[in-house]
Amino acid sequence: MQEVSVARAGEDDGFSAFVETHGAALRRYALALTGSSADADDLLQTALVKLYLAWGRLDSVEAAPAYARTIITRTFVSWTRRLSFRERPGARAVDDIDPAAPGGANLGDRDEVWRALATLAPRQRAVVVLRFYDDLTEAAIAEHLGCSVGTVKSQLSRALAHLRTRLGKEERS
Repeated sequence: MQEVSVARAGEDDGFSAFVETHGAALRRYALALTGSSADADDLLQTALVKLYLAWGRLDSVEAAPAYARTIITRTFVSWTRRLSFRERPGARAVDDIDPAAPGGANLGDRDEVWRALATLAPRQRAVVVLRFYDDLTEAAIAEHLGCSVGTVKSQLSRALAHLRTRLGKEERS
């Protein structure tokens, strides 16, 4: 097991500032993957520990947000594979949606979408979230996940076909 040394106050080389600046966005990203506030918190905490351990090896602080999202994505995929979820975290009701917020009238639709996302394979869900939540290109997603652009395209195509079927939005001819 790798030893983790405790950083003394002021000696984190900007890690605390990074978490202050990007923590909320990273949590929203983790929530988009997991669909559960508690699971998102666990995922984010695990990812931040991994990021902290690698912090000194980063080429630049500007690369840190993308690297953090990569860690979150890969950790999520790893967890879901290891746990063999059929009852995936997102299968539970989304607990962070405020019905009083704009668009809250469609709470049932949102919950249905979260349940549909939860039925996707982990990598497919990651591709959908990276494409439509983070608005990344297929090339950026491929780099993020360490796979080819063709794999991203096929995973996205399969995921969207599954979601269309699951949500009953198939085009009728």
